[in-house]
Amino acid sequence: MEIYWILLPMALIAALYASVGHGGASGYLAVMTLAGMAPEVMKPTALCLNMVVSMLALVAFGRAGYFRPGLFWPFALVSIPFAFAGGRLNVDPGWFHALVAVVLAFSAVRLCMPAAAPGGEKKPSFWIIAVTGSLMGFVSGLIGVGGGIFLTPLLLFFGWARPKVAAAVSAPFIFVNSAAGLLGHSGAVESLPMLWMVLAPAVLLGGYIGARWGSGLAHPHQIRRALAVVLVVATLKIAFT
Repeated sequence: MEIYWILLPMALIAALYASVGHGGASGYLAVMTLAGMAPEVMKPTALCLNMVVSMLALVAFGRAGYFRPGLFWPFALVSIPFAFAGGRLNVDPGWFHALVAVVLAFSAVRLCMPAAAPGGEKKPSFWIIAVTGSLMGFVSGLIGVGGGIFLTPLLLFFGWARPKVAAAVSAPFIFVNSAAGLLGHSGAVESLPMLWMVLAPAVLLGGYIGARWGSGLAHPHQIRRALAVVLVVATLKIAFT
């Protein structure tokens, strides 16, 4: 019964992340870190839940007409094999927590920033896609996130996509990288933990609400900043334990 106290925060995280086209892995990692779970459980669980919520976000933003296949596929095709390779690696627990802390800190900073500024959409060059796509894929598989927390700000900062287009492109990017990382991880261990099945109903509900809200309504700036506080707390916990 001890695991059920995290159902509500997991559902809230799924709702908040899905509202901006993300799967929520960095938030799930924060909650599982605060719960004292082992890295070998955290990584595949976060990836499974990421796939569930990112698919909901893809459907919601896709139906709203924001998905751009020409922007998604180049990044996805580059990142998938690197996510698989990263998923096969099992790093030392100390290094794992350090990497998670970096991702959570980056996520907190991202959530404190404005969602985006309107502007024209430019096209990234082949070399930029190759370099950034491979790095995002490898880190995604290694740590247990889908990479959306990196891709979305990249698309926005360089003017490659408007906010809801960035969300619609990030959602399937998160799904395919999470799947590749999970396949790589499952090839390196005997079995996957079933914790994700216990948590799946909560993130399904939260993700559905968040995806419908985010794809049709204004950006939730204040709630995103509140979530950033949670990520900062988790980062500090990792740093001092």
